[in-house]
Amino acid sequence: MIPAEIIKQKRDGAHLSKDHLCEFIQSYMEGSIADYQMTALLMAIFFNGMDDDELYSLVDIMVNSGEKMDFSNLECFVADKHSTGGVGDKVSIILAPILAEAGLAIPMISGRGLGHTGGTLDKLETIPGFRVDLSLTEFRKAVEQTGIAMIGQTNEICPADRKMYSLRDVTGTIESIPLICSSIMSKKIAEGIQGLVLDVKIGNGAFIKKMEDAKTLGNMLKRIGRHFGITTDIVYSSMNQPLGTTAGLWCEVKESINSLKGNGADDTMKITYELGSRLLLQAEISKTRNEAISLQKSIIQSGKGYEKFLDLVKNQGGSQKDIEQYTKLHSPQHTREISANRSGFIQYMDTYTIGLATVALGCGRAKITDSVDPTAGMEFLKKTGEKVQKGEPLIRCFNSDKPKLQNTVNRLESVFQIGEKQIFHPLIY
Repeated sequence: MIPAEIIKQKRDGAHLSKDHLCEFIQSYMEGSIADYQMTALLMAIFFNGMDDDELYSLVDIMVNSGEKMDFSNLECFVADKHSTGGVGDKVSIILAPILAEAGLAIPMISGRGLGHTGGTLDKLETIPGFRVDLSLTEFRKAVEQTGIAMIGQTNEICPADRKMYSLRDVTGTIESIPLICSSIMSKKIAEGIQGLVLDVKIGNGAFIKKMEDAKTLGNMLKRIGRHFGITTDIVYSSMNQPLGTTAGLWCEVKESINSLKGNGADDTMKITYELGSRLLLQAEISKTRNEAISLQKSIIQSGKGYEKFLDLVKNQGGSQKDIEQYTKLHSPQHTREISANRSGFIQYMDTYTIGLATVALGCGRAKITDSVDPTAGMEFLKKTGEKVQKGEPLIRCFNSDKPKLQNTVNRLESVFQIGEKQIFHPLIY
C-alpha cells in the first residue's frame, strides 16, 4: 500500500475498502505512517464524507484496535447514555445511579471538557479521592458489584480513536460528522453494551446549531448502532440556554446531589427522565414512557438513587464523608453578580459565551497541563421566558481567583437579551 494513493482516492471522492482503511490505520498506529499523512486523510474525509460501508469499516477498525468489554455474564440489560456536549449538562451524574438502581448495568466511559462545554470527568474529580482512572479489571468489578462505574477512556479502549482524535483536535477536522460518529460509537461498542441513548444537543450553546445537521448526525449514529447490534435511541434537545441552575465543576456535582435528593431543576429532570425512559423501555423494565418516568421519580423519592450514587463514590475511592457534608465542600472565596440592564422578559441567552466564561473562571483548561478550580462556576438566577426588573441579579459567578472572576464578569455583561415580549423555547424537539 502506498499511503499517498489512499489519500488521493479519498481526496477525489472514491470509496475506500476496509482493507485499505485497516492497513492505513494499522500503519499509523505502528508509526510507519506519519501524522501529516493521517491529517491529509482526515481532511479528505472532512471534505468528502464517508459512505455507510466506509463508516462501518472505520468503526470496526477502531473497536478492534484495542480491548473490548464483555458483560454477557450479567443477568441484566447493559446500557449507556451519551451527550454531544452542553453547558450545565450534568445529566449523566444523575441518570446513571437511577438506572443502576432500576436494574440496568451502566458501564459509562465519559469525557473531559471540550471547548466551551463541560466534562463529566472533571466534575467527578472534584469529589475528594474519586478515581476516574480505574483499570479495566477494576471497572468491570465495580459494574458487577453495584451496576455502575464512570471512567475516562483508557489506553486499552479504542487506542486508534484516541490517537486520531488528538490529531483531529489540532487540525480543524473535529466537526466532521462521520469522524464524530465513529469516535462516539467505537467507544460505546467497545463497552460491551446492549442499549444506548444519545442526547444530541442543538442551539447556540451546542456544537451543532441547526436541526438539519443534528438529524444527519443522529441518523448516522443510529445506523451504526443498528449495524453493530446495539439498540439506539436519539433524543434532540435544546442548548439555547444552560441546563439546570449551575454550570461549572463542584457546583454541578452539588446540583446533581440535590437532584437525587428530590430537588432537581425542572429542565434538568425533564431531560433526565426522557433519556432514562428510552433505556428502561429498551430493557423492557417499563412498558410505557409514563411508567418509565414514574419509576425514575419513585427511585428518587425513595432515596435509593442517592444511595446508589454513594455506592458509585465509594467504589471509585471517593469520600462519602465529604459527600454527606457536600454543602460545605469547595466554598468559593469570591462572588460577583451580573444584573439586568432593563426590565422585561429574558428572550435569549448567549450560551456559547456563557460556556467560554465558565472556562475562563477556572472550570476548563487552555492546555492539558492547566489545573482547574473546583470552586469555580456560576448559578443562573433567571432563565429564558422569565420576567426581570432592572438591576435584578441574573447570574452569580464564583471562584477562588479574583482576577479571573473580574475578567469573566466583563464577558457576561451582554449575554442576555431582554425585551417586552415573553418568549418560550422548547427543551426537547
